[in-house]
Amino acid sequence: MKKSFVLLLICMIMLTACGSNSGTKNNAEAGNAGTKKAKEITIWAWDPAFNIAALEVAKKEYAKTNPDVKVNIVEYAQSDIIQKLNTGLNSGTTKGLPNIVLIEDYRAQGFLQSYKDSFYDLSGSIKGTDFADYKSGPTSLDGKQYGVPFDSGVTGLYVRTDYLEQAGYKLSDLQDIDWKQYIEIGKKIKEKTGKALITLDPNDLGLIRMMIQSAGSWYLAADGKTPDIAGNVALKEAFEIYKEMTEANVANVHADWSQFVAALNSGDVASVPTGNWISPSITAEATQSGKWAIAPIPTLPGNDKSVHATNLGGSSWYVMNVDGKETAADFMATTFGSDADMYQTLLTDIGVIGTFKAAASGEAYGKASEFFGGQKVVSDFAKWTEQIPSVNYGINTYAIEDILIVEMQNYLNGKDIDKVLSDAQAQAESQIK
Repeated sequence: MKKSFVLLLICMIMLTACGSNSGTKNNAEAGNAGTKKAKEITIWAWDPAFNIAALEVAKKEYAKTNPDVKVNIVEYAQSDIIQKLNTGLNSGTTKGLPNIVLIEDYRAQGFLQSYKDSFYDLSGSIKGTDFADYKSGPTSLDGKQYGVPFDSGVTGLYVRTDYLEQAGYKLSDLQDIDWKQYIEIGKKIKEKTGKALITLDPNDLGLIRMMIQSAGSWYLAADGKTPDIAGNVALKEAFEIYKEMTEANVANVHADWSQFVAALNSGDVASVPTGNWISPSITAEATQSGKWAIAPIPTLPGNDKSVHATNLGGSSWYVMNVDGKETAADFMATTFGSDADMYQTLLTDIGVIGTFKAAASGEAYGKASEFFGGQKVVSDFAKWTEQIPSVNYGINTYAIEDILIVEMQNYLNGKDIDKVLSDAQAQAESQIK
């Protein structure tokens, strides 16, 4: 009996020892796995000439100090990225998702708020205050920084100076105008040159978005959730200007991006108020070198909140909360998150105007553009970027815009403006609960 008890005690001690050793080993392995540097990361983005090209520059820079990390850059259409993200995140599995993804600023809060645990907190890797202030809204949530702000959607009024001069105006005449004055200038241009002032897409209210953000307003209230349409002064003014523009017979119509760019490159329109990302498309028509300049965006007439600066589009980088997130965060932090010299390359080689504040003092940002008549356009854009009013895009920009596109057509066809906006308000409140 005594002999059996001793044998049992020895076995228990041995099992305990084995278990203890095993646990120590597993914990150590888990710890190593948590801090282990991933050897490969994958990034999704769209637009080979802009975003993909920028990633290639960042990949090359990162490889100088991290030659052992393989960076896969995968191009998808933006619509495909949205669909793949929604499908993957809704399924509850991270399989097939990238380590880093580019998301348009208008859509960012929709993803962050709907899938809170699916994105990696970058607060310890970058400082949101290092970037343009207006980028803070779409890229952060609950005091945490999730996005690395990328390109600026700062806008300008691109204008054909030759048409302007034929109508009796100079570029200096466009430095401090409102949208009504812009239309009056357009009438003169149409009279003297036969050219339209602007081209509009009835299914895209980007012009409306630019106008209302210049006044610090949006489709939603400051909480980013409550529809702000019926009593929105800036939105009402923007609708009225839009209608005045169409009735003044100074606008052409286009249906898609290719028609839009063709209108600019063919010389059919005299101006385009839009984001700076249009510059590569305009400068692609080399025969028009010296015939374009960029003025500040007009203001809403009579609205003392409206400034000569606003935004259209723009996007930022997000690290997914999946294996390899630490390496992905390091890639972002050491390239787009801090490398001011890299931004000079992005601007010179690709035309990317970033929102990293320190980059604005670099040499490339102060260079004159021969195409734009010697104007220091990037310096001007950098100045306007600092003046863009911050707004909360919320999570329903495009859902509300779908409603407004229909109501805009009703308004153009004669429906009362107050009825238009109150009906849109009711629809928005019903649909985005």
